[in-house]
Amino acid sequence: MFSGLATALITPMRADGSIDEAGLRQLVRFQEDKGVRALVPCGSTGESATLDHEEHLQAISIVVDEARKAKVIAGTGSNSTSEAIHLSKNAQDLGADALLSVAPYYNRPTPAGIKGHFKAISDAVDIPIIVYNIPSRTGSNISSATMLELAQLPNVAGVKEASGDINQISRIIAGAPKDFVVLSGDDAMTLPTMALGARGVISVASNIVPELMLQLVGGMLDGRLEDARATNRRLLPLFSALFLETNPQPVKTAVGLMGLPAGPLRMPLCEMSPEHLESLKKVLAEYDLI
Repeated sequence: MFSGLATALITPMRADGSIDEAGLRQLVRFQEDKGVRALVPCGSTGESATLDHEEHLQAISIVVDEARKAKVIAGTGSNSTSEAIHLSKNAQDLGADALLSVAPYYNRPTPAGIKGHFKAISDAVDIPIIVYNIPSRTGSNISSATMLELAQLPNVAGVKEASGDINQISRIIAGAPKDFVVLSGDDAMTLPTMALGARGVISVASNIVPELMLQLVGGMLDGRLEDARATNRRLLPLFSALFLETNPQPVKTAVGLMGLPAGPLRMPLCEMSPEHLESLKKVLAEYDLI
């Protein structure tokens, strides 16, 4: 269903905190002009946690409407199954090509609850679903055994794996159906995850360095391991800088510093500390981004 690079888009905002439609359209064009062929609006990086349902669907609609070359993988997850179904059905109606659905957060369901959650979403839509496993945010991990059961659902097409557990990722890749796609959910884990057989990454860094992320992913897909290693080494300082504080604080700040539409963060996310901001600026300057 998908391989390569997908950008987890930020959501640019106006000074009053509303969604900057013109700015979001500009970011879509920027990504497509750089060669990115998959875009993910309304994920963690897009501040989905502080978008209401109307805004959530507004952002998806804008990206779907503006995209000319890229597939749109719409973030539609929730810790309420009924809300996830509502967002997923509406995203499908808006023309999204696929869905990114995070594991239910905060309520920490059992494996049976996780399976029931994703089965209900799968039953409600016809387009592919990519499960998003990120225990650091959700409070619970989707084990490899549970993920392999989810992989049997008709339109669960893959997983964005951000557990950081290389053994778990290995077990998923080894046991999943051939058409089930494993994607890295962490820029810094892209190379080792792809070395195991993952097919790409849903990336934060590609908001600001899409060409370099395309080089990294392309090198791994094409079997040019030394080239990919060299690109990964080049990117390591940036990967660290983009997580000096909670995502998306650093990357949204970086996008704005580059002169692209970004705008303010929504509380409880806030401006970076002066110390971390100076560190970020230093790294961005080293990459000639500012």
